[in-house]
This record gives sequence, C-alpha cells and structure tokens, in this order.
Amino acid sequence: MTTFVIIGAGLAGAKAAEALREQGHDGEIALIGDEQLPPYERPPLSKSYLAGTSAWEDALVHPEAWYAENQVDLRRGARADAVHPERHVVVVGGEELPYDKLLLATGSTPRHLPGDDNLRHFRRRADSDAIRSQFGAGRIVIVGGGWIGLEVAATARQAGTDVTVLEAAELPLLAALGPEMGQVFAELHRDHGVDLRTGVSVDELHADGVRLADGTAIDADTVLIAIGARPDTELAEAAGLAVDNGVLVDASLRTSDPDIYAVGDIANAEHPFLKQRVRVEHWANALNQPAVAAAGMLGRSAQYDRLPYFYTDQYDLGMEYVGHAPSGSYAEVVVRGDRAGREFVAFWLDASRHVLAGMNVNVWDVGDPIKALITSRTRIDPKKLADPDVPLDEVTSE
Repeated sequence: MTTFVIIGAGLAGAKAAEALREQGHDGEIALIGDEQLPPYERPPLSKSYLAGTSAWEDALVHPEAWYAENQVDLRRGARADAVHPERHVVVVGGEELPYDKLLLATGSTPRHLPGDDNLRHFRRRADSDAIRSQFGAGRIVIVGGGWIGLEVAATARQAGTDVTVLEAAELPLLAALGPEMGQVFAELHRDHGVDLRTGVSVDELHADGVRLADGTAIDADTVLIAIGARPDTELAEAAGLAVDNGVLVDASLRTSDPDIYAVGDIANAEHPFLKQRVRVEHWANALNQPAVAAAGMLGRSAQYDRLPYFYTDQYDLGMEYVGHAPSGSYAEVVVRGDRAGREFVAFWLDASRHVLAGMNVNVWDVGDPIKALITSRTRIDPKKLADPDVPLDEVTSE
C-alpha cells in the first residue's frame, strides 16, 4: 500500500491530506505536527479570534473527527527529526516512518532580535491568547510594523489598549507596498491613536519595555516582537534538498528530490506566468498549493499558476492585494478613487505601463478585473486607469 507522509500540520498540511483523499489516494496518509492542537488557520490569530469575535473552532481546518473518518494518521505533538531521501524514511520521535512520497509543509518561524528570547512572538494560539489577555490593561509595545504587527495593533486599539509600534523603516509595510501605500497605513494607525514611531532602532529589550538607540525609554506591560518570519527549512537542508530563501520547487511544487514536494511558506516556486521564483508567506498559498502538490504526488500533471494574493482587515479598512510588485520592479503607482477617504484601488505599473499588481481598499468585486489587467500584459493608459468613470476593461492605451 502506498504511504504518503506530510510534515507540518497547519493549513497547508491539512489541505494536502484533504486533496489526496479527494483526488483518489486510498493508501496511508500520516500528518505530522509539533503542536498538540489539530490543524488550524493562522489569520484569525491576529484578526477575529484575537478580537474575540470568532470561536476557536472556526479556525480549525477540519473538525477533529475528520481525520479519523478519512483515515488520516494525525500525529499531534510529534516532531520530525530527520528525512532520509535515499531510504525514503522520516524519523519521528526515534521511529522510522517509511514513505513513497513526502510533502513538506513546515511553514515559517518568527524572526528574533538579540535578547528577545523571553519576550512574546506571534505564531500560535497561545501567543494570541496571551496578547488578548492584556487588552485594556496597560500598554503593548510592538516591535515591527509589518502585517502581523499592524493587525495586532489594530485589534488591541479597538479593545481600548494603548499601543506603541516601533518600525525601523521610514514607513510601515515599506517592503511589501512601497512608500505610496505604506503612508496610507501609517495614517490609518495614527488616526486611531497608535503611537507609531518609524525610522527607529531598538537597543535594549526587556519584559517591561524597550530602550531605543537614541536613549529613549518606552515602558510596556507587554512587548511583542513582530519583525517577520523565516521559512523553516532545517529539515530540507539536512536532507540535502536545494534551498535558497525557502525550499526550491518547480511549478508542480516538486523539490530537487522527485519524491518530495513542498508547499506553503517554505515553497520558493517557479511561477509559470511571472517567469520567476516566488515565495509568499500568506494564507492563499497554504490553502491552494496543496491540491497541485497532491496531483503531482499521485503522478498527474499540474502547475501552480495562481497570482500571489493576500488580504488584511484593520479597523474599518479592508484590503485585498493581488499580483507581484516587489521593490524595484515598478515605475509608478496609480490610484483610482478616494485615497484620503480610504476607498480606492491602487495599481503598480512597470516602466512599460503593464499592471503588475492591484490593491483594492474598501472597494469590492474588482478582483477579477484586476487579475485580468495583470494577466493580459496590456499597455495601460494611466489617466484612464485613475478615472473611476472609465471601466477597468477600457483602460488600455490602444
């Protein structure tokens, strides 16, 4: 009987087990996870679950009974110690577990600063519970103005908590969105009472506060380190797989070993449309990549060609972003709508006036037209693009 092993029992691992069963695999499936909890989605940890507006059960990928009902051997609190590709074996707690195909879904782990080992990071349910327990009581200092830091800040402020955010860059989300849209989020948080300090460097970290490089001391009841995450590639590296900013995979999500696949945060994948490698630490990849990897594991042909996608909810701002426009890849940002009122769509254009990415802020039902503009690779007229009265399918320069 064919045995498939999945290492990583988060959203990606659980969806992979589901996809294997849906696509007809009737052999054994072992799902290995180092948490005691059943697989769950992480976005609610900094959004609805943190806010207390959704129950924990709503974050579960499947009801707990699903795994037994679908004959998935879910091993909680189990850590894979090693992978031996030459013998097709995974070592779990001293036990050698054989596999025919292996899927790595080990995700990412929070980045650290020197001296922050005893401070709070944000990755698991316990982190969300601990932060929520501080709401309304004193001040939370968040080191890092990325997605997690800002989402936690927004939820904490809405719960009446004093929040200070410390960001090394001149604007929050600068690497992700650039200065034009980073400013939108800076204004958003300051308008809601966050003490947002940018362009600062942290010199000392303590449980009761931080000291900046300029000597400024900031007291805190809770210090959260939210400076991003790194792909958890230790197993892959030790197994001899090709690794570079994640596990290198082709468009079918297969690694340098033909019997090992990788999905989610760790997958640095060749993208058929973008013609470059892309590694995205967002929910959409963990949700959608597993079905493609499952097809490959079952000997079928499939490629992951979805455009990168992510979203956020902060205060009264809801946002969706689709496409790929890293720093240095775009020439201008065109805004359609009311930027000051935070009801607009932003487009990132390259030097040839092709749309690389789009972000809709409190404007809905425009996802498909934005994707069409990106995939058409059509030269755009920026003036038409900025005009809300011109339909998005009529903004070309021809």
